[in-house]
Amino acid sequence: MSFDSADPAGSTTAGGTTAGSLATGSLATGSLAAGRRPDGKTPSEADREPVILLGRRTAFARRNGALGTVTQENLLAPVLAAVLADTGIPAVEVDDVIIGNAVGGGGNVARLALLMAGLPVTVPGQTIDRQCGSGLEAIVLACRLVQAGAGSLYLAGGVDSTSTAPLRAHRLSSAPDAPDFYDRVRFAPDHLGDPDMGVAADTVAAAYGITRERQDAFALRSHQLAVAARAAGAFEDEIVAVQTPAGPVAVDSGPRAGLGESLLARFPAAFTPGGSVTAGNSCADADGAVVVVVTSRTQADAWGASGYLSFVDAVPAGVDPTLLGVGGAAAGQALFARTGVSPGDVGRVEFTEAFAAQVLASLDLMGLSAEGANRQGGALALGHPYGASGAMLVLRLLQQARSGASPGELGLTALSIAGGLGLAALWRWETPNG
Repeated sequence: MSFDSADPAGSTTAGGTTAGSLATGSLATGSLAAGRRPDGKTPSEADREPVILLGRRTAFARRNGALGTVTQENLLAPVLAAVLADTGIPAVEVDDVIIGNAVGGGGNVARLALLMAGLPVTVPGQTIDRQCGSGLEAIVLACRLVQAGAGSLYLAGGVDSTSTAPLRAHRLSSAPDAPDFYDRVRFAPDHLGDPDMGVAADTVAAAYGITRERQDAFALRSHQLAVAARAAGAFEDEIVAVQTPAGPVAVDSGPRAGLGESLLARFPAAFTPGGSVTAGNSCADADGAVVVVVTSRTQADAWGASGYLSFVDAVPAGVDPTLLGVGGAAAGQALFARTGVSPGDVGRVEFTEAFAAQVLASLDLMGLSAEGANRQGGALALGHPYGASGAMLVLRLLQQARSGASPGELGLTALSIAGGLGLAALWRWETPNG
């Protein structure tokens, strides 16, 4: 499958409607470019207030599944084309495309995919790597650039194809042309500990008293919520169909309607003898791409947007690499301290569900209820395309806010990251007249 000469205006949603239909009822047909300030004029405060207007994604498919033959650039290109078509503005107006990527082969997939999507050569592109925090980091970076007055229109998000990611190998000193293959890179030095993700999840579960029963219940909830959201059509308008040799893929393949408590209870420990983390309460590696539009409040209001996610602040954090699963909690706690927001002020939470154990431990540490998190399911059900998962948090928050949030409602996106890292971002749902 290839996407070598895309037409941004011709993209379609999973439901077959035009890409611009996602904005129907929310955004005026006028050009966003009309809201730009003339060159050389000092930006006003509203010019430097970042907001998220809309977003698109591919379906998420398990590794070596429905999207198993599609490379990361061919996942990303149609999403870039669709989200740009949604804005109704010339591609030349885009200041930059910023994409998170974790397991690609290097290079600059943002630049490659934007050119494949038909954007002009004058639009740059940058690819960043904070492992599974990359997609959220890309969006935060775009927001910071708007705050700095460096630009006013960014396409930001993330992508990974775990199916087609290159094999990794070192050169052998004794035979330079012979590859020494390895599974993953190092995230921390040996004297601090660099455990595999599943082993670290078991360590977190033991350290913070997260029982097998709680983990299984949370995993089951994720699947049930994702199945319900999919059945209700909650994902349809945001998904861009991806062409494959077997036909178009436009439905998430991970959520399992038939999953139950008894089946989850039969899974054995997956990573540590006697441990509580299993394949059932861990996410599946996945393929997918997510992109959102980041702009300024001035631009959004000029465009006629009826609502948007306003960026409040974001904080990264570091923790003991052996307890990497609580990195998101450390970031969230630091974010609350810096903004003066309390956990009780937050109406909606999206936290990457790499492992149920680390989500539950992090929510407990932040004083947040698990019942209020991930209301349409998360990575335990949908899968985890590393570089895209952080961007998926923002898209889920945006879509839920658009359909049910009150003006001023706060939302948190957070995740824990390999190597003992965390990243959290705070958002506020706003309407121009709210």
